[in-house]
Amino acid sequence: MLLLFDFSLPLTDPVLVFTLVLFIILFSPILLKRLRIPSLLGLILAGILVGPNGFNILRLDSSIVLFGTVGLLYIMFLAGLELDMNEFKKSRNRSVVFGLLTFAIPMLVGFPVCYVLLDFDVAASVLISSMFATHTMVAYPIVSRFGLTKNEAVTISVGGTIVADTLVLLILAVITGTAEGTLNTQFWIKLVISLIVFIAIVFVGFPIIGRWFFKKIEGEKTSQYIFVMAMVFLAGFLAELAGVEPIIGAFMAGLALNRLIPHTSTLMNRIEFVGSALFIPFFLLSVGMMVDMTVIFSGQRALIVAGVLIAVAISTKWIAAWIAQWVFKYNGVQRNLIFGLTGSRVAATLAVILIGYNLEIVNENVLNGTILLILITCLIASFVTESAARKLVVLESNKKPELPETHERILVPLANPATVEERIDYALYISDKDSTDPIYPLAVVRDDEEAQQKLLESGKMLEKALKHASAAETPVELLTRVDLNVSNGITRAVKEHLITHIIMGWIERSATDRFFGSILDNLLNNCGQMVSVVRFRQPLNTLRRMVLVVPRNAQLEPGFHRWIKKIKNLSRESGVDVIVYCHGDLIRMLQNLLVEKKPSVSAVFKNLDDLQDILVVSKDLREDDMLVVVCARRGTISYQSEMDAIPHKVNKHFPDNNLIIIFPEQNTGPNAPRFESEGFEVSPIQENIERISKLGRSMRKMFKS
Repeated sequence: MLLLFDFSLPLTDPVLVFTLVLFIILFSPILLKRLRIPSLLGLILAGILVGPNGFNILRLDSSIVLFGTVGLLYIMFLAGLELDMNEFKKSRNRSVVFGLLTFAIPMLVGFPVCYVLLDFDVAASVLISSMFATHTMVAYPIVSRFGLTKNEAVTISVGGTIVADTLVLLILAVITGTAEGTLNTQFWIKLVISLIVFIAIVFVGFPIIGRWFFKKIEGEKTSQYIFVMAMVFLAGFLAELAGVEPIIGAFMAGLALNRLIPHTSTLMNRIEFVGSALFIPFFLLSVGMMVDMTVIFSGQRALIVAGVLIAVAISTKWIAAWIAQWVFKYNGVQRNLIFGLTGSRVAATLAVILIGYNLEIVNENVLNGTILLILITCLIASFVTESAARKLVVLESNKKPELPETHERILVPLANPATVEERIDYALYISDKDSTDPIYPLAVVRDDEEAQQKLLESGKMLEKALKHASAAETPVELLTRVDLNVSNGITRAVKEHLITHIIMGWIERSATDRFFGSILDNLLNNCGQMVSVVRFRQPLNTLRRMVLVVPRNAQLEPGFHRWIKKIKNLSRESGVDVIVYCHGDLIRMLQNLLVEKKPSVSAVFKNLDDLQDILVVSKDLREDDMLVVVCARRGTISYQSEMDAIPHKVNKHFPDNNLIIIFPEQNTGPNAPRFESEGFEVSPIQENIERISKLGRSMRKMFKS
């Protein structure tokens, strides 16, 4: 059987080719890791060895090119998707400045070098200089692996890449038009109009379509992934129609869908997994297969051209990074990180030179020199980026946290199978990214004659929660309790597992219970942990804004900093801006914690003197907004009698919005007093004082009006 199989090189059997590629992707990073060589570089070197210019084991055919192109677009899409949009907005001016630096310096240095030293004509000198200005973020997966995608040095590198590559590709379009004799007024009008239409479709149309799709296909995770990929490649195709490279379209698609795909979601995990496991390694392998090491022996002129190209390409990008460090007051590690990210050349560089070669603007020496340039810059960029990333992680780990850090354990009591996934998603959104503690889904069954049957039913519900959370690679520990009542079961689980935050579902009004039901009343009386009561009408990633209502004296509660942190996590993961209603005395403090301290969120602040006026938020609350109200337990420092009516008010007047009611934690440490309801009851005298104070405020408002 084996004798009948054709093993001639290069391999042509698709099954064998794909098998070999998978083994290369599997073993090359493992082997080179022992030599302290970045795994990214290992795939490029493997591509050199098995490619047509190495041992000729694989052909650089259409299938490799296809997967490589997908991988390149994937890298640019992830770069846009993983950007912290709040930080990107803050640093967009710096991104533009750095983009102009990393474009202008190579152009200004490269043109005289090519024109005078290498004796090329004007068109060739401009083309080669623009090649110096390009870069492909081959090393981006390294900073992603180290969790540094939100660092400002990375943010401006990504933004600068788009600015520089866009300008280069526009220059390429002009040079091509000149060579083909089509550079006229009609050319410029067509280019400008097509770019405007393309940007409008991506940044206006894509979010609208995406929000509609995620609302309609909420539970179909596979369909969501296919939809996202379709939008990415549609954006790449539209970019081509507009006259720019597809990588620009992929990056813009990432920016457009950024707020719809939270970083901790199951969908984001699948996007990163498929890219890292298959498409991006294919791209790196295809880069190596394009490199021809024999160019170094093709003559003295080729060596001179290659040496000059490499020297100018590396030095100009380092100068741009150094100037950025000086202008923006970065440290040396951040400068090296910027240089590593922007120092490698692959896709745009090849596009520029190949087009110039096909139009006979540049010769074979430049083409061969460029191939060698790609290899050298990818080598240097990989080493520099990994070294800088490791140092930066150490530096950031030594910084003092801006909010108090404590362990975090989230309990999610489950009763309704229909709300399992949305409650788990909420837990994922608000959880600390550095926490190693699992999420605890809990099913409580009343101890009666139907307990055994209910246990079987709750087991299926818990399995659903486990499956959903596991898809996002989040540890989960399933809990089941049989108790006399639900609140006792939750309370016992809280004590046994040192829970810090409880996420309860919304319970509608019943004839025998108060609005939230006796379960929540008993829980608030017996537990001091933070409690969130949630009601979701639409997926969290389709929301536009969060309207946050904060009561007077909220900053005096022991759990103030914890719920602030959860609000910031929720805002950043769901991609929503925040409108904060609070008393005037709180505005400055909340502005400092939410906006000025990193990680920051985008927020505006409005005055709200009294919680009885909570319905004033209706003028800001739209269908795609979420209302979050911070309340308090009876007897605590920020409790107001108006809080008892808030659940009924918001449920009645905002029936179509997502709602969250937060009860901040009280002292729950080992030395804290036991949280008993009797010690926190508001006395009749205090209630009367509150009524008089409330009447006085109402009368003052009447006189003012």
